[in-house]
Amino acid sequence: MRMWPILISLLVWCGCAKKEATHPTPPTPPTPAQSAANGSKVLMIVAHQDFRDEELTEPRRVLEEAGCAVEVASSAFPAAKGMLGLQVPVNLLVKDAKVADYAAVVFVGGPGAEEYWEDPAAQQIARDAVAQDKVLGAICLAPVTLANAGVLSGKKATVWQSEGPRLKAKGADYTAAKVQVDGRIITANGPEAAEEFGRAVLKALQADGQR
Repeated sequence: MRMWPILISLLVWCGCAKKEATHPTPPTPPTPAQSAANGSKVLMIVAHQDFRDEELTEPRRVLEEAGCAVEVASSAFPAAKGMLGLQVPVNLLVKDAKVADYAAVVFVGGPGAEEYWEDPAAQQIARDAVAQDKVLGAICLAPVTLANAGVLSGKKATVWQSEGPRLKAKGADYTAAKVQVDGRIITANGPEAAEEFGRAVLKALQADGQR
């Protein structure tokens, strides 16, 4: 009878040994489209207070799942706070951002986005993105920053419905679309468009990688 505990211990040890010896399933290799965007750096600019949470998290998820590296810029450290309570660490200040370091620049909306409408540093980032042929995106209220920077003149663009007249006043062709793509500039009209907006930005980056 004394042998039973020893036999049971041996059986348990063997079972664990077999479990450890199994080989994990190899990760699925990235698709050609994912590979095209892999490693692209994207700057997402948020208000220090009251950016729209989904307009950051949804595009960021889409981009990071495709292998992009996302950094967050705002007007102050250490964290920015969304209108629904999300707190996100700030990697750098808007005034210190160098467009040349990124493949795309995305302005996130929400009521707090108004802080960049007349901000010289934010407007210069938008102009630099266009001058350097970067992908430039803005969602919800943020396209007003692009319009005030002068980069939407003659371009098809969309924005949160109440701000359509601001875009028109700056020479934009306001379409009221959910997501609007005109060349390298991508705009969207609000949080319900956040995922589609992120995919449009990703598609533009993938096109870069395949050129």
